[in-house]
Amino acid sequence: MKTFRKDNTFSYKEVLFKCAIFIVTVSVIVYFMPREGKFNYQFELNKPWKYGLLQASFDFPIYKGEEQVKLEQDSILKFYTPYYQLNTETGREMLQKLNKDCNEKAMIIKDYPNYRRHIENILKEIYEAGIIAPSDLDELNREGARTIQAISRNTAVQRDVNELYTIKQAYEKLIHSDTLHYSKLILQQCNLNEYITPNLTYDSEKSMTARQDLLSNVSWATGFVMNGQKIIDRGEIIDQKTFDILSSMQKEWNKRSETVAEKRLTLFGQILFVSIMIALFMIYLEIFRRDFYKVRGKLYLLFSIIIFFPVVSFLMVENAFLNVYIVPFAMIPMLIKIFLDSRTAFMAHIITILLTSIALRTPHEFILLQTVAGMAAIYTLRELSQRSQLLNSAFVVTISYSLLYLALDLVHVSEIAQLSTYVYMNFVINGILLLFTYPLLFILEKTFGFTSNVTLVELSNINTKLMREMSEVAPGTFQHSLQLANLTAAAANRIGANSQLVRTGAMYHDIGKMMNPAFFTENQSGVNPHDQLSYKQSAQIVISHVTDGLKLADKHNLPAVIKEFISTHHGCGLTKYFYISYQNEHPGEEVDKKAFQYPGPNPFTKEQAILMMADSVEAASRSLPEYTEESISALVDKIIDSQVQDGYFKECPITFKDIAIVKSVFKEKLKTMHHTRISYPELKK
Repeated sequence: MKTFRKDNTFSYKEVLFKCAIFIVTVSVIVYFMPREGKFNYQFELNKPWKYGLLQASFDFPIYKGEEQVKLEQDSILKFYTPYYQLNTETGREMLQKLNKDCNEKAMIIKDYPNYRRHIENILKEIYEAGIIAPSDLDELNREGARTIQAISRNTAVQRDVNELYTIKQAYEKLIHSDTLHYSKLILQQCNLNEYITPNLTYDSEKSMTARQDLLSNVSWATGFVMNGQKIIDRGEIIDQKTFDILSSMQKEWNKRSETVAEKRLTLFGQILFVSIMIALFMIYLEIFRRDFYKVRGKLYLLFSIIIFFPVVSFLMVENAFLNVYIVPFAMIPMLIKIFLDSRTAFMAHIITILLTSIALRTPHEFILLQTVAGMAAIYTLRELSQRSQLLNSAFVVTISYSLLYLALDLVHVSEIAQLSTYVYMNFVINGILLLFTYPLLFILEKTFGFTSNVTLVELSNINTKLMREMSEVAPGTFQHSLQLANLTAAAANRIGANSQLVRTGAMYHDIGKMMNPAFFTENQSGVNPHDQLSYKQSAQIVISHVTDGLKLADKHNLPAVIKEFISTHHGCGLTKYFYISYQNEHPGEEVDKKAFQYPGPNPFTKEQAILMMADSVEAASRSLPEYTEESISALVDKIIDSQVQDGYFKECPITFKDIAIVKSVFKEKLKTMHHTRISYPELKK
């Protein structure tokens, strides 16, 4: 039996391997996680809310509608006054130019000094009021501005727009000046357009500041929503207030996701969350399933599944493709239970759904539904050997989804009419996809080197090519294998071992005898070829059925677990008949045991130990002179006790209690197989 010693030897390679698995798993999952924080809810005014309970995940203001804000802005912009720089030097320069032209060009106005002064006064008055460019005046009219702030020498004076002059208005004021009856004729000859130019310049900086100051008085929000506050629940009608809150949340959500700081914080949070989840799972493996680290295929299967399902879900959420509830998460515990064990299946399932939930809108609902569905899958699929078992599990998982979702729906709605119906179609699709577990098993077996019960059942079919060939070439060995299959399966069931595995192993453990069937007693019919050979030669031929069996197994692509039964069913034992016979012939010679020893190794699983015991017991039982309860019981005890004493089960996790149970099963089955009867007492004289 196996000695359970903890291997505390520190290994850098093992630590590096674990770190590599951790880093790769975290990196892949985080890489595919959505980080843009898209607001994927769809909602309409006066329509029912079709999602679950929605609570605020951060503080945000309730923004007003765009129309309302635009109306308030237009109302307050009526008081907007743009700023213009009034250049006083422009008027002075134009008057100087007028005087200069009068003196040098001998203008007609030079002969009318009074009228000349009158013109100068009018121009001075116009420039003091301000001359504005036509384009600026059009802009003022378009904005509806009634006044402006004219800045002169750092002093702003408010002026009515109607008091300002354009070039045309200034010229008309000069022309229509009727102080003298002939002024219009004189002015037309003076070409006064040359002395009229705008002296008001738009000050964009001060004007924009004034505009923003006014707009800042308009509040963009009508209230505030606190973190954790309920917004709406499934089935409730979206009124105007709720619609504004949802619109505000969407706007704030998108705004927060656009900042670099927000993206960095999100990325850091995702890395931390995924690292914690993967670390917890690896701690579980370290404590309860440390042997998985020695079988790399098991680790690769576990972490591939943990990566695959969240990544698929993230891509669906990122691209708003279908509904995440169609992803068959219950397939996770199914696959892991089929290849490994129930506890690991449940732990991997929980870790996977927690990793996926972080990217979903309603994580709590998702976790509840997937946990119950996973438990239903584990309970219903105890072992997979028939397609009907998978169909039954898929049906139960679909019902579990539907009933739990209905329960959650009833808790949150006030009327039956508010119940969601479209979600149940997703559950049906989920159940259909679960049926693909069956063909997926073949891919996983070939990829990670596992053997499922489905494959074992198929291999144990006596109509397979190899079994048919053995029944024809070595019929005695074939019958021996069939009896051994029933014997070992019964014992395995009693001690909690894998009965289907040991049954299939028993069917193939002696396939090597097909190479030389006549050299084995169960296939002989009166003639024994060993009579013509030495004991060493005979021993080598008998031993070769192990190596020949492994060659046939490779040729027919049998799984590794079946090959292990071929190599361990004799362990490192001796061909005792030939070994003892040789010793008897050579009493003084030191015998080399290697010439009579099987290559091994010894059994290292319960199933292999059961097969070794059954093989020896069943073969020896054929040589009993009579089949009585006492003779069979003595034979079973003698053979199995001898194997225990020889240390064949030292590296095997089988207990003395298991061995005792196996003995009792063998005794019962052998009595039935050989139709024993009770021994009659003799008459005492």
